[in-house]
Amino acid sequence: MAATRHFLRAASSTSRTVYGGAHTVSLFPGDGVGPELASAVKDVFHHMRVPVRFDEVHITGHDRTYEAAQKSLRNHGVGLKGIFSTSASLAEPRSLNVQMRKDLDLFANMVACKSVDGVKSRHHNVDMIIIRENTEGEYSGLEHESVPGVVESLKVITAAKARRIAKFAFEAATRLNRRKVTAVHKANIMKLADGFFLECCREVAKDYPLIDFEDMIVDNCCMQLASRPQQFDVLVMGNLYGNIISNLGAGLIGGAGIVPGVNMGEEIVLFEPGARHRGHELTGKNSANPAGMLLTAANMLRHLRLDESAGQLEMGVFGLLRESHFHTADLGGKASTSDFVNELKSRL
Repeated sequence: MAATRHFLRAASSTSRTVYGGAHTVSLFPGDGVGPELASAVKDVFHHMRVPVRFDEVHITGHDRTYEAAQKSLRNHGVGLKGIFSTSASLAEPRSLNVQMRKDLDLFANMVACKSVDGVKSRHHNVDMIIIRENTEGEYSGLEHESVPGVVESLKVITAAKARRIAKFAFEAATRLNRRKVTAVHKANIMKLADGFFLECCREVAKDYPLIDFEDMIVDNCCMQLASRPQQFDVLVMGNLYGNIISNLGAGLIGGAGIVPGVNMGEEIVLFEPGARHRGHELTGKNSANPAGMLLTAANMLRHLRLDESAGQLEMGVFGLLRESHFHTADLGGKASTSDFVNELKSRL
């Protein structure tokens, strides 16, 4: 995701709290393997003497810890997070991941899926950016049982937010020297909701005549991604489609362990792995792949204008990924998390 560096920088300022030359950023380790991956980042940053201090908050699902996390992020403007667990149980009605994006208006999720040298995958030369509207759509959270046995879930699309995410996608394409934006939808069935989203994208596209625009039905898009992903450049879509397609994109280039991501708002930037998997089955086994979290942290350093440290970290991570004996189990190797981190530190 290094290719997003200039766009990230243009979208928001550096951290708001800089003391003695060190940036203070929020850190939310998350659940599953999140704390192990956060520890890997802290370990590497300490070894590199990166001028970053972490304001660490462990969110437990209780309101007090969630409010503390929000306060931290509002204060610093920049954060790094793992993935929070979300249960399907009605006893746990909210997703903290979704809630945080809504409460802080982190309206755009950006995931860059690019083929990595040394990582085996079915396709080569994949290089696409997936942009997802984060705050409405199917994740609006408006569900109710109208009568016994009948449940309704509302999908909300507003002109302001649809146009905002479309403009974000075209601005990203312009600044990153991309040639095409694809709007992903299901307007053939959801004619009002997805039809309206598509209409907003078409309106915004008129302001960017140098960028090619196309639209694609989401099921066809999934088939095209599986068969010929090289045709895509920048994709923009609503919340649910973005969740599915960003995970599909991660799978195309090697899996969840190597894809960085970011959530962006007008005032706050929150970096997190691009494929939102907690890895509960790997917890405590020292076998999680730290590459995606480390690359996410490198993008955060670029956003903070710490270009030299970001470049060193990226080069180190990609260098290890080119060598199969440092691949973790998710990439078909036998290396442990600590094997990867310790070798990375030795090279840095």
